[in-house]
Amino acid sequence: MTGYVVRRVDGEATLADAHDVRRTVFIEEQGVSEAEEMDGRDDEATHVVVYETDTDRPVGTARVRYVDDETAKAERVAVRAEHRGEGLGRRLMEHLEAEAREQGCSTVDLHAQTAVEEFYASLGYETVSDEFLEAGIPHVEMEKEL
Repeated sequence: MTGYVVRRVDGEATLADAHDVRRTVFIEEQGVSEAEEMDGRDDEATHVVVYETDTDRPVGTARVRYVDDETAKAERVAVRAEHRGEGLGRRLMEHLEAEAREQGCSTVDLHAQTAVEEFYASLGYETVSDEFLEAGIPHVEMEKEL
């Protein structure tokens, strides 16, 4: 069984690893345009990447940005298809929520693809909007009090 480690991005190499996962999941798998996915906001965010411990291959990533002093926004949560169902999305969200708490936030917001709305609900997120399209994919806005 493969082991995993979650690391906070601390340089260009690990940001490149985050981009590699996002490119695979969002651009290649889901058909999101590169311009839309690589939105120029990475430097405003804290990123985390999940690596396989035996190969050091990046297999998941997420970022968090701070909307204001009390609100964090989880974004770009992605796990490679062959690693889904192994609890990596949950681990990524736990790390993002810990980062948000450290920054003094009391709420985490996110835009969830409707296909994974139940996953976020299982983590305590509540849907607070009607369905809308983002990058041509149905989403809902969700939030969680920390």
